Amino acid sequence: MTDAQPNLHRRRLGLELRSLRKAAGMSLAEAADRLSLSGAPALSKIENGKQRVPPIALAGFFEVYGLQNKTRIDNLRRLASLANTGRRANLFDQYRQSIRDPFAEYLHLEELANKSETFTWVIPGLLQTEDYARAVVERSRKWQTNRDISNFVELRMARQEVLSRENPLQLWCVLDESAFLREVGGTQVMKAQLERLLEVTAEHRNVVIQVLAFAHGAHAGIDGPFHILHFPAGPPVVVVEPMTTALYLEEDSDAGRYEMAFNHLRTEALDVEASQRYIHDLIKDRYT
Repeated sequence: MTDAQPNLHRRRLGLELRSLRKAAGMSLAEAADRLSLSGAPALSKIENGKQRVPPIALAGFFEVYGLQNKTRIDNLRRLASLANTGRRANLFDQYRQSIRDPFAEYLHLEELANKSETFTWVIPGLLQTEDYARAVVERSRKWQTNRDISNFVELRMARQEVLSRENPLQLWCVLDESAFLREVGGTQVMKAQLERLLEVTAEHRNVVIQVLAFAHGAHAGIDGPFHILHFPAGPPVVVVEPMTTALYLEEDSDAGRYEMAFNHLRTEALDVEASQRYIHDLIKDRYT
């Protein structure tokens, strides 16, 4: 086991192991001794997500803490596998020069997630055409050179592979009606983008799009866009993106509020079939 920078999954695993230790009534020093670790500081690093724990090493924790619940054991093993994955390097290393490190964390989480629930006011990056993506990135004013813009657009296109991988990401989007009416990139770019939305939902049963109509008025997402990422093990993470950074909300109370908000948004939006008709009619009425 080696020292590492904490990530969300390692922190989660550490919290779970700390919970088991406390339930067993052991101090850090006592537990570290029984686990044959080099003192309380070594166990503290694990519980704070600063040290990796190979899944195979978990058996010792289960034995010392007296854990016998098979479901919880399986969940902890999956969580350890997520915490130790090396997939973060794939896209981040390829586009390191063009993205900020906080976004690297998001790339890592997106690759690990098995479900994403999104509410936003623009077409999400996972569903954008290249021309639409370029128009959005150019207008964001975050990039200093044309090369940076091109690299980030390429990255956005590469991210979309999560929708067609062997175990595809389940993507459920509730999009404010403004996402469909704002002509990003001009008439032809917007028409192609709307057509792409229909194609994606036809090609991928794991992608769902709902339209939140202006006529609904105030709604559960009125405070702004957010993403909820779910994983094979451990609780979800909520991602909120202000202009200059990204906030990762991990507390159960925060995640629960956003999950409730998204469930309300699903109910408040047009149903899936009505949303498909809306996009089809919009293309017919405005772009043909």
